[in-house]
Amino acid sequence: MKKLKVIGVLALLVLVLTKCQKAADFPADKYDDRLSGGFATVFDITSHAFSNMFPGMATYDQEVHAFGDAAFNKSFVTAPAPINSGLGTIFNNTSCISCHHNDGIGLPTAGELQSSLLVRISLPGTDAHGGPVAVPGYGLQLQDKAVFGKVPECKVNITYDYQTYSFADGETYNLRAPTYTLTNLYTAISGSYMLSPRLAPPMFGLGLLEAVPESEIVAFADPNDANGDGIKGKANYVWDVTTQSRQLGRFGWKANTASILTQVAAAYNQDIGITNRIFPVESSYGQSQYDGLKDDPELPDSTLNAVKFYATTLAVPARRDVTDADTKRGELLFKQANCVGCHKQTLTTGVNVAFPPLSNQVIHPYTDLLVHDMGPGLADNRPDFGAGPQDWRTASLWGIGLFQKVNNPGYYLHDGRARTITEAIMWHGGEAAASKNYFAKLSKADRDSMLKFLNSL
Repeated sequence: MKKLKVIGVLALLVLVLTKCQKAADFPADKYDDRLSGGFATVFDITSHAFSNMFPGMATYDQEVHAFGDAAFNKSFVTAPAPINSGLGTIFNNTSCISCHHNDGIGLPTAGELQSSLLVRISLPGTDAHGGPVAVPGYGLQLQDKAVFGKVPECKVNITYDYQTYSFADGETYNLRAPTYTLTNLYTAISGSYMLSPRLAPPMFGLGLLEAVPESEIVAFADPNDANGDGIKGKANYVWDVTTQSRQLGRFGWKANTASILTQVAAAYNQDIGITNRIFPVESSYGQSQYDGLKDDPELPDSTLNAVKFYATTLAVPARRDVTDADTKRGELLFKQANCVGCHKQTLTTGVNVAFPPLSNQVIHPYTDLLVHDMGPGLADNRPDFGAGPQDWRTASLWGIGLFQKVNNPGYYLHDGRARTITEAIMWHGGEAAASKNYFAKLSKADRDSMLKFLNSL
C-alpha cells in the first residue's frame, strides 16, 4: 500500500507539472512525509544519497546532467595542457568534488589535499555595491595552494579551544572554538583585515531553493520582531555579477550569492583558478603569481552551463522513520522549541516554464533562506552585503541525518567546528538562544527524540 501511495503522489505531481499552473497548497490527504524534495525526491540511504539526478528527466537532460557530473569530478592541471588546463596559479583545490565530497560537506582543515575550508578576507567598509572591500594583493578570498614555481598567498592555521559543558540533567557535551591565523604571507597586508572561514556545503536541492519565489522568502522576514518571538530574520540583497544587478542572496553561508550560475562560476575562478565568461580575469591578476598567459576564459561555456545544470538537478534524499513514535515526538519538541521560527519546514517553488520539473513543488528544506543574528559565539565579525558580523543564513536541514554516512565523519556549521548535531545546536545564540536553551533543559529521552527527528531528515 505504501508503494502505491508513493506512486500515486508522484503521478499527481507530474500532472500538476504538466499543467504548469500557479503554485497552490498541496492537499494534505495526498501528502507523503518522506518527499522532502517533492517530485525531486530519491529513496537512497547509501553514501551516494546526495549524488542522484532528478528522477524522470528527459534523456537529453540526463545527458547534460551526466556531462556536468563528469566535469564536477575532473581535476585541473597547470597550463598549458591539452585537457583540463588552467589550474591556479593559486588555488584552494583542484576540482569541485575535492571540496564537496560525495556532493556533501567537506573537511574543515586547511592546506591539505582533501581540505574543504576556504577563508574569505576583506578590509573594513563596503565597496561600490555595498559588499566587502577587497584586500590589495589578495582580493576577497585566500588561496593557500599554488602550482609549481609559484607561492601560495598564505598558510591558514587553525587551533581549537575545547570546553566541557553540562545539560540540565548532568549529561556533558564538548564544544571546540576555532581560532584562525595567517602565516607565510607572500606580501604584507597594510592595516587591519577581517577573516571568515567557509566550509564547503552540500550540493543537493539547490535548484529547488533557487526556484522558490522571492516573495515567499521575503514574507518570512521580521526585522523588527513584530510577533515578539525573538526571531527577526532579514533578506540579504547582494550585487550579482552575472546579471549586473542587485538580487536576493540565497546561497552561501551568509546568503551572499544570488544564483547557482554565479556560485559555480565564482567557485571555478576563486577555488580552482579557472577563468570563465562570468569571471574572465585570473584571481592572481596583478599579483606576482599571475601567469600572464592569454588563454582566458579557460572554461568553455558548455562546461560551465552543464555543471550549473548538474548542481540544479541534484535530487533530495527522502526522509526516513517518519512513522516512528520517537521521531514524531522529536518533531513536536522541535516545533515547541520554535526551531521552526528559522528552519521553516515547507516552501513551495514557483512556475519554471523552461524546466517544468522545478515547478510547483512542495518541498521541506527546513530553512527560510534569510540571515539571522546567531550571537557572538558564532560571529566572524565580517559583514557581507546586508549580513552583519553575527549573521548567518539559516542552514537547510534536509539530508542532515545522512551526513555521517555520506561524509563520514560529518561536520556542521559554517566552519565545521561542530562534530555532532548536538554540538551544532549548543553553538546557537542570538535569535536562536531561546531554542537552544529549550533543548538544553529537556530530559535525555526528549533530547534523544529531537535528535532522532533531525536524523530522519
